[in-house]
Amino acid sequence: MRAIAGGETEIDLSDVVAVDSAAVATLLAWQVAAMNQGLTLHFSSLPANLESLIDLYGVTDLLAPAAVVVAASPRHH
Repeated sequence: MRAIAGGETEIDLSDVVAVDSAAVATLLAWQVAAMNQGLTLHFSSLPANLESLIDLYGVTDLLAPAAVVVAASPRHH
């Protein structure tokens, strides 16, 4: 939240390994906090299991645009 208050809008999730519904709720809370400041967060490197939960809970549009773009982008290894 401190980073968001400082104007940070890029959130790298590449180090995230284990997720559950609390992770989705946290991302939503961060997005709301950013929106209250007139910002939109961009989440990068979403793990596949987090993308699945976001889709399952039907909140992809709320975490857009980054979640939509990242989820639609092909993964290269």
